Amino acid sequence: MRTEGRVVAITGGGGGIGAALAARFAAQDDARVVVTDIDGESAHAVAARIDGTSFELDVTDEQATQRVIAEIEDQFGRIDILCLNAGVATGGSVDTPNEAWQHTWDVNVMAHVYATRHALPGMLDRREGYIVSTASAAGLLTTIGAAPYSVTKHATVALAEWLAVTYGSRGVRVSCLCPQFVRTPMIDAFTAVTGATADMHAWVDEIAIDPAAVADAVIDAIHDETFLVLPHPEVQEYFRAKAMDYDRWIAGMQRLQSTLIAGGQIGGGEVPGA
Repeated sequence: MRTEGRVVAITGGGGGIGAALAARFAAQDDARVVVTDIDGESAHAVAARIDGTSFELDVTDEQATQRVIAEIEDQFGRIDILCLNAGVATGGSVDTPNEAWQHTWDVNVMAHVYATRHALPGMLDRREGYIVSTASAAGLLTTIGAAPYSVTKHATVALAEWLAVTYGSRGVRVSCLCPQFVRTPMIDAFTAVTGATADMHAWVDEIAIDPAAVADAVIDAIHDETFLVLPHPEVQEYFRAKAMDYDRWIAGMQRLQSTLIAGGQIGGGEVPGA
């Protein structure tokens, strides 16, 4: 798919990866970009910078999601590219409170279900559309110290995969974005809630990339209709190693866990972002 002249809707577009996506799509000829975020002021600020449109949207509210999608379709006639980017990173283990587990599930998974449920009919009618789901390398591998995040991002990948298999022959293409750490305010907060040591902070700083690089990777994936978007190429090697010898991979992750989490303790807490 070409991105020029497209109508693009982005959830979680008020900052970080979402804002970078908005800027990158807006740079395409005649593209019309709609930025949504639970923080309406941030969404408006991003949209103002790119001459786009904004809506305040709590992605866990299906009725609100349905209403915003309908308004976008009424105003622009369609949604060509739907970027499901809103997310939350929650640290902790299985003893993380139920409310935090449920909220993480609602934001990272059910929000994708809601938006897709209401944008998909128009795409199927036109036999053309593109869905970009922001997951994480955690959805292919795992994230030490963050069970709710890892589990829900696995579900994000699974949903994107299912949509690609089910609707690809009907003109709807899907890409799943799985970066490691990206230089956004979320990094420091996330390492805090996972109980990271200085070694982990140093490792994160070393591998983190700019949101603009992530946005570039997404544009390339849409042009090539590539399912898995890996701005960190090494993730593919980790994923391959995991598939080839699961037990060896788990043993390696256990060693990494001991090195990177202070005192073997698992952190807790919630960080908004992708």
